[in-house]
Amino acid sequence: MIVTERPEPWHRRTRRFLRATDQRGELVRGARFLRGLVPGDPLARSTGRSSDRLARLFAEAGADRPSATRELGLAAVQAWQAVRRSGGHPVSADGITVLFTDLVGFSTWALQAGDERVLELLRSVGEVTESVVTGHRGTIVKGLGDGVMAVFADPGEAVNAAYETCSAVSVIKAEGYLPHLRAGLHRGNPRRVGDDYLGVDVNIAARVMAAADGDEVLASGSVVDELDPGAVIVRPRRSFRAKGTPKDLRVYRVVPRYSNS
Repeated sequence: MIVTERPEPWHRRTRRFLRATDQRGELVRGARFLRGLVPGDPLARSTGRSSDRLARLFAEAGADRPSATRELGLAAVQAWQAVRRSGGHPVSADGITVLFTDLVGFSTWALQAGDERVLELLRSVGEVTESVVTGHRGTIVKGLGDGVMAVFADPGEAVNAAYETCSAVSVIKAEGYLPHLRAGLHRGNPRRVGDDYLGVDVNIAARVMAAADGDEVLASGSVVDELDPGAVIVRPRRSFRAKGTPKDLRVYRVVPRYSNS
């Protein structure tokens, strides 16, 4: 009796061929070279954006073996992030508005909540914040753990984004913690360095935010002076004091008039 081996199915042969090709040293080196020509690193930080999550998926897929496909995928994400960074920052001849946000009481809760619950909350807050900020033509500059720094060309859009972000975060559910975001705004001419902004105006915005209570938006006089008086309710924060800010700095609590506050 003659036993003949059945030929290997074509789809298995094809899969084996493609895998071997994907792992060929010259192709992997070429893909890495191309990726090296694109500025940035898609794995350098995580802001919660979809492109960051896609980069992680590419990096984790078959991480135990070389892959030209993985390198090319990371290069594509890297290029997309570079385009967003270069074209996403606001340009304004008379200055920009800097926004800082922060979760009130987060650190105390995070110490006993555990990493899984902490990360789940931060992801939810990050997604809400990015959606609102970009919806008001702003750009998130960087994540700050439990808050963000963002910039806007239009101060009115910045106020609306800050207020709506605080409102949206307040309805996020977290076991043992009620999220309350605070926000601070200041308008000026900070120096742009790469993807970041530096200078006194950035520091002032951070100090203004630190003085806010949960669910409160504070803005300096440089922001309020540019707002439509009919579009916001403005109340002076007379007790404001902060190290590193001008002595004559005016700070106000601002609420868009479309609200019921």
